[in-house]
Amino acid sequence: MFQQRSPLQVTLHVWHALFMREAMARITGDRLGWAWVFLEPIAHLLIFVGLRYLMGSVKYINGAEFMPWFIVGMVTFLLFSVVMNRSINAITSNRALFAYRQVHPVDTILIRAVLEGLLKTLVFGLVILGAMIFGISIVPVDAIFAVFIWFVMWCFGFGIGLVLSVPVTSTQEFGKFVNILNMPLYMLSGVMFPIQFLPREVRDFILYNPLFHAVELMRSAFFPGYQLMQGISLQYLVFWTLSLVLLGLMLQIRFKARLLAQ
Repeated sequence: MFQQRSPLQVTLHVWHALFMREAMARITGDRLGWAWVFLEPIAHLLIFVGLRYLMGSVKYINGAEFMPWFIVGMVTFLLFSVVMNRSINAITSNRALFAYRQVHPVDTILIRAVLEGLLKTLVFGLVILGAMIFGISIVPVDAIFAVFIWFVMWCFGFGIGLVLSVPVTSTQEFGKFVNILNMPLYMLSGVMFPIQFLPREVRDFILYNPLFHAVELMRSAFFPGYQLMQGISLQYLVFWTLSLVLLGLMLQIRFKARLLAQ
């Protein structure tokens, strides 16, 4: 006789199956496969490494060397960007699986976000090792705080993915507008240049961006004596993160029937 599975066991089996499916799709989805996961941050480094020379005599930013400062900010932002962009299309990509009543739309978003988070964590570790080979020291002075900010940044991307997946699934064209926002957010999150160099009015406006708080807090976890700009707040970042995750979950419950019927 077959033993009846508990709801928790069913959920864990669904998540495992979805994870394996997503992992295989990452390998076989295109010619580059998982190689692009590692090539993407390298491409960013190669494109923007010229900034180090364009900035001339600027070797330190707020107490941190320029290249480690840039690498930490870049990889931290990419975690958010990749998790968000991959999550918003998770429902559409896994539509055939909804024929099984055990699979819910939110499951596909969660598993895709988890996979991307694990991959970006692996990439960050390899970037740190690669930088050390070339004599660039990127070792966090507060590893626990760095892991916490990394997790919060993942949750932020997951929350945005939950929220935006609803309109993107209903209206595919909406996803194009989301992609357009990536570069402005990249610029406004203090990844490429220090926001402190901008006029006060611009700095006050950028402080409304929680991603800027996350990037700066991550840098403070890596560099001893890093000088945070006045107004950077962990509470502000956590508030936005929790709000987005809760809002996203509510939207997934409210529009579940519509998402399944699309």
